[in-house]
Amino acid sequence: MNPHGASEGSRYPSLAGAEPRAVDVINALREFRTSESAMRRRTRSSVAMGETDLLALRYLIDAESAGIGIRPTELAARLAITSASMTSLVDRLVAGGYVFREPHPTDRRAVILRPTPGADEEVRHNLNQMHKRMLEAAESLSPEEIKAVMHFLERMREAVDAVNAKPGVSVR
Repeated sequence: MNPHGASEGSRYPSLAGAEPRAVDVINALREFRTSESAMRRRTRSSVAMGETDLLALRYLIDAESAGIGIRPTELAARLAITSASMTSLVDRLVAGGYVFREPHPTDRRAVILRPTPGADEEVRHNLNQMHKRMLEAAESLSPEEIKAVMHFLERMREAVDAVNAKPGVSVR
Protein backbone atom coordinates (compact mmCIF):
# COMPACT_ATOMS: atom_id res chain seq x y z
CA MET A 1 0.00 0.00 0.00
CA ASN A 2 1.16 3.50 -0.73
CA PRO A 3 0.49 6.38 1.71
CA HIS A 4 -2.81 7.08 -0.06
CA GLY A 5 -4.28 3.62 0.42
CA ALA A 6 -3.73 2.31 -3.11
CA SER A 7 -2.11 -1.05 -3.45
CA GLU A 8 1.29 -0.93 -5.07
CA GLY A 9 0.03 -3.38 -7.67
CA SER A 10 -2.18 -0.61 -9.09
CA ARG A 11 0.83 1.56 -9.93
CA TYR A 12 2.84 1.49 -13.09
CA PRO A 13 6.55 1.12 -12.34
CA SER A 14 8.46 4.39 -12.23
CA LEU A 15 12.15 4.87 -12.85
CA ALA A 16 13.80 6.07 -9.64
CA GLY A 17 15.62 9.37 -10.04
CA ALA A 18 14.45 9.86 -13.63
CA GLU A 19 12.49 12.80 -14.99
CA PRO A 20 8.74 12.36 -14.46
CA ARG A 21 7.07 10.44 -17.28
CA ALA A 22 3.52 9.86 -18.44
CA VAL A 23 3.20 6.84 -16.14
CA ASP A 24 4.02 9.08 -13.19
CA VAL A 25 1.10 11.34 -14.13
CA ILE A 26 -1.20 8.31 -14.28
CA ASN A 27 0.11 7.14 -10.90
CA ALA A 28 -0.50 10.60 -9.39
CA LEU A 29 -4.02 10.66 -10.85
CA ARG A 30 -4.74 7.22 -9.39
CA GLU A 31 -3.44 8.29 -5.98
CA PHE A 32 -5.64 11.40 -6.10
CA ARG A 33 -8.70 9.31 -6.99
CA THR A 34 -7.91 6.87 -4.18
CA SER A 35 -7.55 9.71 -1.67
CA GLU A 36 -10.74 11.37 -2.88
CA SER A 37 -12.66 8.07 -2.64
CA ALA A 38 -11.37 7.51 0.89
CA MET A 39 -12.44 11.04 1.89
CA ARG A 40 -15.91 10.46 0.43
CA ARG A 41 -16.18 7.15 2.34
CA ARG A 42 -15.27 8.99 5.55
CA THR A 43 -17.89 11.64 4.78
CA ARG A 44 -20.57 9.02 4.02
CA SER A 45 -19.67 7.23 7.23
CA SER A 46 -19.87 10.42 9.30
CA VAL A 47 -23.39 11.13 8.03
CA ALA A 48 -24.36 7.43 7.87
CA MET A 49 -25.35 7.52 4.19
CA GLY A 50 -24.62 5.48 1.14
CA GLU A 51 -23.01 7.04 -1.92
CA THR A 52 -26.30 7.38 -3.82
CA ASP A 53 -27.97 8.94 -0.77
CA LEU A 54 -25.17 11.49 -0.43
CA LEU A 55 -25.22 12.25 -4.14
CA ALA A 56 -28.99 12.73 -4.05
CA LEU A 57 -28.65 15.07 -1.11
CA ARG A 58 -25.95 17.06 -2.91
CA TYR A 59 -28.27 17.46 -5.94
CA LEU A 60 -31.07 18.62 -3.66
CA ILE A 61 -28.82 21.08 -1.83
CA ASP A 62 -27.55 22.50 -5.13
CA ALA A 63 -31.11 22.79 -6.47
CA GLU A 64 -32.23 24.51 -3.26
CA SER A 65 -29.36 27.00 -3.60
CA ALA A 66 -30.54 27.73 -7.16
CA GLY A 67 -34.13 28.14 -5.97
CA ILE A 68 -35.31 25.06 -7.85
CA GLY A 69 -37.55 22.34 -6.47
CA ILE A 70 -36.92 18.78 -7.63
CA ARG A 71 -39.54 16.06 -7.98
CA PRO A 72 -38.59 12.51 -7.04
CA THR A 73 -38.94 11.44 -10.69
CA GLU A 74 -36.44 14.12 -11.75
CA LEU A 75 -34.01 13.07 -9.06
CA ALA A 76 -34.39 9.39 -10.01
CA ALA A 77 -33.58 10.23 -13.63
CA ARG A 78 -30.52 12.23 -12.58
CA LEU A 79 -29.30 9.36 -10.38
CA ALA A 80 -30.24 6.74 -13.01
CA ILE A 81 -32.22 4.68 -10.50
CA THR A 82 -35.67 3.09 -10.66
CA SER A 83 -38.75 4.64 -9.11
CA ALA A 84 -38.81 1.83 -6.51
CA SER A 85 -35.20 2.60 -5.54
CA MET A 86 -36.06 6.30 -5.47
CA THR A 87 -38.93 5.67 -3.06
CA SER A 88 -36.60 3.76 -0.72
CA LEU A 89 -33.94 6.45 -0.98
CA VAL A 90 -36.39 9.27 -0.21
CA ASP A 91 -37.86 7.31 2.70
CA ARG A 92 -34.33 6.84 4.14
CA LEU A 93 -33.45 10.52 3.73
CA VAL A 94 -36.75 11.64 5.28
CA ALA A 95 -36.39 9.18 8.18
CA GLY A 96 -32.82 10.40 8.75
CA GLY A 97 -33.97 14.01 8.91
CA TYR A 98 -32.05 15.07 5.79
CA VAL A 99 -34.98 15.71 3.42
CA PHE A 100 -38.63 16.67 3.60
CA ARG A 101 -41.43 16.45 1.08
CA GLU A 102 -43.57 19.46 0.28
CA PRO A 103 -46.53 19.80 -2.06
CA HIS A 104 -45.70 20.88 -5.59
CA PRO A 105 -46.85 24.49 -6.08
CA THR A 106 -48.81 23.81 -9.29
CA ASP A 107 -49.38 20.03 -9.44
CA ARG A 108 -51.49 18.72 -6.54
CA ARG A 109 -50.45 15.14 -7.32
CA ALA A 110 -46.72 15.81 -7.09
CA VAL A 111 -44.25 16.58 -4.32
CA ILE A 112 -41.01 18.50 -4.25
CA LEU A 113 -38.02 17.24 -2.28
CA ARG A 114 -36.16 19.77 -0.17
CA PRO A 115 -33.10 19.31 2.05
CA THR A 116 -33.54 20.20 5.70
CA PRO A 117 -31.38 23.11 6.90
CA GLY A 118 -29.44 20.72 9.15
CA ALA A 119 -28.66 18.40 6.23
CA ASP A 120 -27.23 21.25 4.22
CA GLU A 121 -25.02 22.35 7.11
CA GLU A 122 -23.81 18.83 7.91
CA VAL A 123 -22.90 17.91 4.33
CA ARG A 124 -21.37 21.31 3.60
CA HIS A 125 -19.28 21.13 6.77
CA ASN A 126 -17.87 17.75 5.76
CA LEU A 127 -17.32 18.58 2.10
CA ASN A 128 -16.30 22.24 2.44
CA GLN A 129 -13.00 21.32 4.04
CA MET A 130 -12.11 19.16 1.05
CA HIS A 131 -13.36 21.71 -1.48
CA LYS A 132 -11.49 24.55 0.25
CA ARG A 133 -8.19 22.67 0.17
CA MET A 134 -8.72 21.56 -3.42
CA LEU A 135 -9.46 25.16 -4.48
CA GLU A 136 -6.35 26.37 -2.68
CA ALA A 137 -4.27 23.80 -4.57
CA ALA A 138 -5.81 24.84 -7.90
CA GLU A 139 -5.32 28.55 -7.12
CA SER A 140 -1.61 27.92 -6.56
CA LEU A 141 -1.21 27.05 -10.26
CA SER A 142 -0.06 29.51 -12.89
CA PRO A 143 -2.39 30.22 -15.83
CA GLU A 144 -0.18 28.00 -18.02
CA GLU A 145 -0.34 25.17 -15.51
CA ILE A 146 -4.12 25.51 -15.28
CA LYS A 147 -4.39 25.23 -19.07
CA ALA A 148 -2.15 22.16 -19.07
CA VAL A 149 -4.10 20.45 -16.28
CA MET A 150 -7.43 21.21 -17.92
CA HIS A 151 -6.17 19.92 -21.27
CA PHE A 152 -4.88 16.75 -19.60
CA LEU A 153 -8.13 16.12 -17.72
CA GLU A 154 -10.19 16.68 -20.88
CA ARG A 155 -8.01 14.17 -22.72
CA MET A 156 -8.35 11.68 -19.85
CA ARG A 157 -12.15 12.11 -19.85
CA GLU A 158 -12.20 11.50 -23.61
CA ALA A 159 -10.03 8.40 -23.18
CA VAL A 160 -12.28 7.00 -20.46
CA ASP A 161 -15.46 7.88 -22.37
CA ALA A 162 -14.10 6.09 -25.43
CA VAL A 163 -13.84 2.76 -23.61
CA ASN A 164 -16.43 0.37 -25.05
CA ALA A 165 -17.48 2.99 -27.58
CA LYS A 166 -18.47 1.66 -30.98
CA PRO A 167 -15.58 1.63 -33.47
CA GLY A 168 -15.52 4.73 -35.66
CA VAL A 169 -17.73 6.75 -33.31
CA SER A 170 -16.16 9.99 -32.10
CA VAL A 171 -16.56 10.91 -28.42
CA ARG A 172 -16.45 14.64 -29.14
